[in-house]
Amino acid sequence: MQSLCVYCGASSGNSAHYVDAARLMGKALVENNIALVYGGGQIGLMGAIADEVMRLGGVVTGVIPQALLGKEVGHPGLSKLHVVKDMHERKAMMAELSDGFIAMPGGMGTMEELFEMLTWSQLGFHDKPVGLLNVLGFYDGLISFVDHMVTQGFLRSHHRQLLMQDTSAVSLIGQLLDYRPGQIAKLLNDASAKKLLP
Repeated sequence: MQSLCVYCGASSGNSAHYVDAARLMGKALVENNIALVYGGGQIGLMGAIADEVMRLGGVVTGVIPQALLGKEVGHPGLSKLHVVKDMHERKAMMAELSDGFIAMPGGMGTMEELFEMLTWSQLGFHDKPVGLLNVLGFYDGLISFVDHMVTQGFLRSHHRQLLMQDTSAVSLIGQLLDYRPGQIAKLLNDASAKKLLP
């Protein structure tokens, strides 16, 4: 795994533990020689993880839409910052540049990015690992709801396994590194998936 995309909030949340977790994630990435791909912001958890990776000598690539460059304060100190036209281009580029995905605490945008990558994996559009860093139980309700999808017959149990989770950045990265493509059956075969790729 050469690069990992981390989705997280442009806010810092109401507890210092969230920022601490972002810094620990940055440290774990550098220790595993994994480059960070993220949304390009300088504030909130986004800024915290990018700053830590850069401080420790790691590589950081940001991708940010022109319209958010000022609002999220595009980070000027990154290894590379791609300024794109819209959110669709941002998400597509982040996905293409990454070998796996982790969602940390965040808001609506983080949820959208997480579930888009899970859906693409479920369908077979990509076969990259997806993980959830559950800081302070932030994602307990979401994890329970995903399990509820299974019990109610809207999500197959083997597709539930596509969402890895842990409370430790080191352990979660270890799970992603252990992931082997093709170990979970997808809804579409390779040929069908390629025809539907955006």
